Amino acid sequence: MLPSYCRATARLGLALALTCTALAPAAAGNGPAPKPATTVLLPTFNQTVAFGKATKADVKRTAELAVFEAKASLAAIYLVPAGKRTFTNTLLALDNLSARLGQAGGSINILANASPDSAIRNQAQRSIAELSRYGNQLELDEQLYKAVKDYAQTAEAKALKGPRKKFLTETIEDYERSGFALSSEKRQELQKINDRISELSLTFGNNIAAYKDFLLVSEADMKGLPEDYKKARPREGDKYKIGLDGPSYSTFMKYAASDEARRQLFIKYNNRAADKNLDVLQQVLLERQKKAKLLGYPSYAAYQISSRMAKTPQTVWDFEAKLVERVKQKTAQDVQELLAVKRTAHNDPAAATLNPWEVSYYNELLMKNKYQLDAEQVKEYFELNRVMAGLFQTTQHLFGLKFSEVKDASVWHADARMFEVQRDGKLVGRFYLDLHPRDNKYTHAACFGVVPGKATPQGYQIPTAVLLCNFNAPTAGKPALMSHSQVVTFFHEFGHVMHNLLTTAELSSQSGTSVKRDFVEAPSQILENWAWNYEALKGFAKHYQTGEVLPKALYDKMWAARNVGSGIAASAQIFYGTLDMTLHDKFDPTGRETTTDVVKRVQNQVMPYPYLDGTHMQAAFGHLTGYGAGYYGYMWSKVYAEDMFSVFEKNGVMDQKTGLRYRDIVLAQGGTQEELELVRQFLGREPNQEAFFKSLGL
Repeated sequence: MLPSYCRATARLGLALALTCTALAPAAAGNGPAPKPATTVLLPTFNQTVAFGKATKADVKRTAELAVFEAKASLAAIYLVPAGKRTFTNTLLALDNLSARLGQAGGSINILANASPDSAIRNQAQRSIAELSRYGNQLELDEQLYKAVKDYAQTAEAKALKGPRKKFLTETIEDYERSGFALSSEKRQELQKINDRISELSLTFGNNIAAYKDFLLVSEADMKGLPEDYKKARPREGDKYKIGLDGPSYSTFMKYAASDEARRQLFIKYNNRAADKNLDVLQQVLLERQKKAKLLGYPSYAAYQISSRMAKTPQTVWDFEAKLVERVKQKTAQDVQELLAVKRTAHNDPAAATLNPWEVSYYNELLMKNKYQLDAEQVKEYFELNRVMAGLFQTTQHLFGLKFSEVKDASVWHADARMFEVQRDGKLVGRFYLDLHPRDNKYTHAACFGVVPGKATPQGYQIPTAVLLCNFNAPTAGKPALMSHSQVVTFFHEFGHVMHNLLTTAELSSQSGTSVKRDFVEAPSQILENWAWNYEALKGFAKHYQTGEVLPKALYDKMWAARNVGSGIAASAQIFYGTLDMTLHDKFDPTGRETTTDVVKRVQNQVMPYPYLDGTHMQAAFGHLTGYGAGYYGYMWSKVYAEDMFSVFEKNGVMDQKTGLRYRDIVLAQGGTQEELELVRQFLGREPNQEAFFKSLGL
């Protein structure tokens, strides 16, 4: 997953990505560009960001400096006479400007999401809002649009080829999607709408992060839960406090024998931030609808999807409908398997309904009883440091890399670690890992771009990415053990890291994950497959006490159980995608129907268990702001990911020759070519959906 700020700014019409170069844009006149000022968060060229030294004042100054420099760079672009425009003084200057703003935003965004200091965190959130507002101004800067259009008329522009031509074409298209067909008054109205959407989106995310609640349960309610889980829970008298962070919630839902306790925790979890975010979401949808109508689109979904691989909402609706049809039979089989477990567990042969708070619990019983797969036993083979070593070993081998940890790096929290990436003995990237949950930290798992690759006169800008995750922390006397699903998540997110760091794109606007939003998950989804492959697993999946390699018999059980519940899981993804599309394509935020009505209707249509009255999952569905009308992209991109993985299956999953081809054709290219063309090049044929459906067990 890419976090919302990263997605929201990924192509602000001006490629205002979370990317950077330490060079200021080239001056319009003669002579070199002035050397840019620095802060601890905007260091000199290819130096590391001093996160650990940053103060509230540094955060504020970094955002102010970035905007100040951008305005100076804009002035230089404006001053170029129409007949003197070149790629360097107009388009490259624009890419440099966007990149510099993006680097400031990328560094600040890490502190907004992970700093333990509330003063720094709050200032970072304010500064991100400031940078977003300025980005909205740039989208609607008529002089900048005119400069790009003037350049487009030159002989040099008309002779452009490859990535530079693509950048010019897409920049103009983005401008025109941003309202340059509108009058000046309408553009001002649009800017106000964009600012409002930015503010509301940040508020929506902050409300989720800040929301605090828990369930108090008795000793009896803890029956079935692992001992290390119980030991790690805070107590209030003789009661245990079960928080709503991912590991606490998912473990309780999987193992707690108490149906009522699970129901109560489910209700709390699915009401996170509902006290504030139902209204915020309604306002976001209203402003997005206003924006789409102002720009001449029938819906916000039509506006968003017009610049993506899918092109139209109807293509997405057809895609979702086809998925529903293909997974319907498997979903029904999954439900019958779980109902059989429920009937046995309760000695109730008439049980015919599955409730949402029961799915994880009965699924776990099914794994243990029918498939003899005990997730707690499996966890004993996935100690976090060994998993990390295995992930590193796999990616280093496939992509011809070497990782090394930087000791005493300047980081935002003691949990954060920094690594350098070398290729052929040359430093090509840096990444940070911050893996355990804590108060006021980003609550999911995501890759945050900070510094992307970019060609500069000083050499290639070394890209940097950060992984913020929430994997189980070590407990007294026991190391951090991961569920296999967490291992899969780790591989997934590291796929985004590799996409960011292995770029060779000339322009920051096309480097790393600066691809169409419905393709961006493919390079992360493909890497999940190595977390399922025994050849890869046996190198690191070892018992945390004995060092015994994951037994093939246990792995075979995991593999046999891999597609247990795959129909229900696929239905859940279809539900999320359909809910997102419905809210952005077929919902009137001024009408009588509420977002909760939509959730209820869509869930009852798509999911095999009924909506529970009194829950409001949409209030904490962060993708609604970050991926608005784009959640379908998870399944859309998975089709391409599985198809590309089929090449590895054919040649050998650890075949380095295939890994290097994938690195150079897909990861290195970023957005320099059309995504479908990159997939075709790698496959050597037209893509198809067969590998995707095979991966679901269909």
